[in-house]
Amino acid sequence: MPDITPEDIQHAEKLIGLEMTDDERELMLAGLQALRQDYEAMRAVALPNDLLPAIRFDIDLTQRRQGAKGKEDKEEPGDFAPLRETPLSPPANADDLAFWPVSDLARGLRRGEITSVALTELYLDRLKRYDPHLHCVITLTEERALAQARRADEELRSGVDRGPLHGIPWGAKDLLAVRGYPTTWGATPYREQVIDQDATVVQRLDAGGAVLIAKLSMGALAWGDVWFGGQTRTPWNTEVGSSGSSAGPGAATAAGLTGFSIGTETYGSIISPSNRNGVTGLRPTFGRVSRHGAMALSWTMDKIGPLCRSAEDCALVFAAIHGPDAHDPATVDRPFPWPPDIDLSQVRLGYLAEDMAGEYREKTNDDRALQVFREMGVELVPITLPDLPIDSLKLILFVEAAAAFDELTRSNQDDLLVRQGADAWPNFFRMARFIPAVAYIQANRIRTRLMAAMHDLFLQVDAYIGPSVAGDNLLLTNLTGHPALALPTGLGEDGLPTTITLTGRLYDEAMILALGRAFQQVTDFHRARPPAAVTTQKSPEE
Repeated sequence: MPDITPEDIQHAEKLIGLEMTDDERELMLAGLQALRQDYEAMRAVALPNDLLPAIRFDIDLTQRRQGAKGKEDKEEPGDFAPLRETPLSPPANADDLAFWPVSDLARGLRRGEITSVALTELYLDRLKRYDPHLHCVITLTEERALAQARRADEELRSGVDRGPLHGIPWGAKDLLAVRGYPTTWGATPYREQVIDQDATVVQRLDAGGAVLIAKLSMGALAWGDVWFGGQTRTPWNTEVGSSGSSAGPGAATAAGLTGFSIGTETYGSIISPSNRNGVTGLRPTFGRVSRHGAMALSWTMDKIGPLCRSAEDCALVFAAIHGPDAHDPATVDRPFPWPPDIDLSQVRLGYLAEDMAGEYREKTNDDRALQVFREMGVELVPITLPDLPIDSLKLILFVEAAAAFDELTRSNQDDLLVRQGADAWPNFFRMARFIPAVAYIQANRIRTRLMAAMHDLFLQVDAYIGPSVAGDNLLLTNLTGHPALALPTGLGEDGLPTTITLTGRLYDEAMILALGRAFQQVTDFHRARPPAAVTTQKSPEE
């Protein structure tokens, strides 16, 4: 490789927005040449995707620095409530059963009205029937699923109850490792990859008796809805993409192909497909759910959560998967009291007044949802987000993602990814190499200020509501690690679903899930079925 010249440095200055003198460039030559040798030495060390960097993101940093014990720090012990004993109406046909929420499926299993094997065969059949239209399945785990279902039926008959998910079929975004099956990350270079372990989330759902039926599609390396098998489609209109990157989990859940699904989010990958597919999606607080055995994209932003048919279903799944894990040092040991003892008339719910005053696709339905909360007796408080350059902080994600897939870029295997435009990973991986380390650190210092501002905001409200995909809130809260819940709010003029998002305090998933459940008890948007699912019947009352 040729030596670095002063002219090379001068050209590079344009990329970082600085100007140096000729003498300064001459002084830098030997040091830059040595740094390049350091890069080569580091590249000789094999760094698997799951190897964490030595620095760790701490979402509690601002509370400790301020010495404040705000409501975000409150921990309330509590046992998970038993399943409700409300009447169940038998389904008119098997396809109706496929749209029952987890809570109803669980009660049907315990009463012996349905079996896990029958339910698993139903969902496997629907996956095979509708996947040619939706492109939401990468790998069926049929043999594993049927063995788990038979065991679940035997245990339930003998009085062994592993919890609300016992016997419930589910689908995993294909960045979660499952022993014996490919884990493709939706990307051509990894389509034959088999990781010889089960991700912690998979282990915990196995322990809860859930039945894994499929590895579901994802945008390649967790961007968008395009993977090596094509574009995943929403069942509401199979000419339209499912959004991403949890594209398969969103489409499969909406179409009644799984009891629930697990997705991941770094920058909108649970909230956005929930919005496009009209499902209820929970993005937990950063560190609430172990990422061990999941593809790493951004060590300081990646999160794992459920996509379901209701807020209550999200609570049931979250209860099974959250908690500390020695394999993921970012995880925390915090309780999840469910259902929480809240009086809606005492809840202060902020709303993003400026964002919701603008014109955007979901506005009409968002305004209607806000009115529902007002009629429920919740106190609505207008709020604004911190005034900081949120969009500029995306470089944090780009730098970490480029590091996670450094070898892919250097080996030119990034050329194998389906999407190759300006707004796709290969281009961003390359661009990120020109972001100075100083800029990455400065961005994280601004992030600290942002976290402090959000801490202060949540001293004023218990949670807040805003557009799901419009404005800065989606990126902002992924940077600060706050939990969010996407709630279906109906259909837009284009016939596609809309959602609104509740954002909660750190570790307070219980509040936003309780608000979501209360909202869904007086609305039926979450019970709507897409036309591509070939059903017009409503699911049983929750």
